[in-house]
Amino acid sequence: QVQLVESGGGLVQGGGSLRLSCVASGTIFGTFAAMGWYRQAPGKQRELVASITRGDSTNYADSVKGRFTISRDNAKNTVFLQMNSLKPEDTAVYSCSIRTIFSRTYWGQGTQVTVSS
Repeated sequence: QVQLVESGGGLVQGGGSLRLSCVASGTIFGTFAAMGWYRQAPGKQRELVASITRGDSTNYADSVKGRFTISRDNAKNTVFLQMNSLKPEDTAVYSCSIRTIFSRTYWGQGTQVTVSS
């Protein structure tokens, strides 16, 4: 059974940094097509923050370009989201997602990020 477990969220002051991690169980990293970080703020729709493909192409939401960086460590079955220069509007629950080459998508439970002004 595939499980994704996020960590690294918390409370940080505006301008600060956090690094989110998402560890995948099983052998899913061997069959992933794309991985992404999403976020959902209260009263808002879930949005894609950053994604990385099997070929290491990355994509970022305009609101986080230049501040966030997505990366992966295959040896550790982990995808990261480095978040710098955080703003109060970055406050949300952040979740990781992995889509496999067989078109199955898996989600983590999410981790809360709160940025104070």
